[in-house]
Amino acid sequence: MLDHADRLEPIYSKVSRRVLPLLLLGYIAAYLDRVNVGFAKLQMVDDLGFSQTIYGLGAGIFFLGYFLFEVPSNILLHRIGARVWIARIMISWGVVSAAMMFVTTPATFYALRFLLGVAEAGFFPGVIFYLTQWYPAQRRGRVIAIFMTGIAISSATGSVLSGWILQAFDRLYGWAGWQWLFLLEALPAIVIGFCIFFRLTNTIESASWLSSDEKRLLSNELASEAGTKRLGTYGDAFRSGRVWFACLIYFCIVTGLYGIAFWLPTIIADMGIKDSLHIGLLSAIPYAFAALGMVLIGRSADRRGERRWHVAVPAALGAVGLVLSVILSQNNTMALAALTLATVGIFTATPLFWSIPTAFLSGATAPAGIAIINSFGNLAGFVSPYGVGWIRDHTGSTAAGVYSIAGFVFMGAVLVIAGIPALPRK
Repeated sequence: MLDHADRLEPIYSKVSRRVLPLLLLGYIAAYLDRVNVGFAKLQMVDDLGFSQTIYGLGAGIFFLGYFLFEVPSNILLHRIGARVWIARIMISWGVVSAAMMFVTTPATFYALRFLLGVAEAGFFPGVIFYLTQWYPAQRRGRVIAIFMTGIAISSATGSVLSGWILQAFDRLYGWAGWQWLFLLEALPAIVIGFCIFFRLTNTIESASWLSSDEKRLLSNELASEAGTKRLGTYGDAFRSGRVWFACLIYFCIVTGLYGIAFWLPTIIADMGIKDSLHIGLLSAIPYAFAALGMVLIGRSADRRGERRWHVAVPAALGAVGLVLSVILSQNNTMALAALTLATVGIFTATPLFWSIPTAFLSGATAPAGIAIINSFGNLAGFVSPYGVGWIRDHTGSTAAGVYSIAGFVFMGAVLVIAGIPALPRK
């Protein structure tokens, strides 16, 4: 006779096969539309006469719209349901992302990037909250890591795709390569949005593809975990010191995440690589290794029931990689190896961070708390590209900006060890 754990394994495999591919595809499309401006920059800055500061502000202003609408969006998802709300998010951001091809002035650049942030607000924290409705904490590390490999997959494939579009479509029918890039890379978000509307299941209870016994086992697993937590309200999330401390940690880590996302093509171009397709191919290397690292270290964290060191050590290595990428910038091979270390470390720490707050958030506190942490943490997405752009304009180099990003990431690693108690082993 199978024991309880053996009975659960095939059920969770079934859930993952049904739920994760849709969400992963959605995140790949989301991240592609969020950061493809880093490749568009290689042409549009010269075409439109933008300074590095204008680009950095436009790249980062996305996160102001994201910040302002993140919490309301996640609360609406909690009330309306993930299927409808996530589909709405994806379709609306796809439309706004396509409209980026019509940018002509700094004002339109800022406005559309802000609207893109408004449109996308709630997607990531909504998915994280949604996953807490299906998986208990001891299974969540690897699941969130698989979902968040969308960042690395999107960045790796998107790097090659974006470089190819810039080169192959430039001046086709009178449009610049960067205009084609925004149009073509927006289409997947719209298509996947409709797929999510027709395929995603809101809750365990409404899953027609699960048997009654499977639903009961999954619900009991979540109920036993919920019994160890205090149910809270939306307001409790704003009053929680642990939530705000988690915001600070996530801000530090995300500073590195978007520092890499928005400036990696430029850093590689500074090595003397000028061909757009070659920049795309080289940019894909760090992200390919990051995708592998995210899955392997996520499995390790779940297997050992340990979170803090699995977040802190990769984050610290990511900071070291950033510093080495500047020190070794005269040697392209070594510099790319250092950037790969940085990318693997930072991209691995990011999903595993989420296994920490989702372990103590519950009830209505969960959607609000997750959204608060994500929205404040993602303000780093504004500070990081704008700060590096300003530094580059005033110094002619990205070196000081990369050092400052490394400092934030290392501080995040220290805060994880110093301020977060170890989670109980499952």
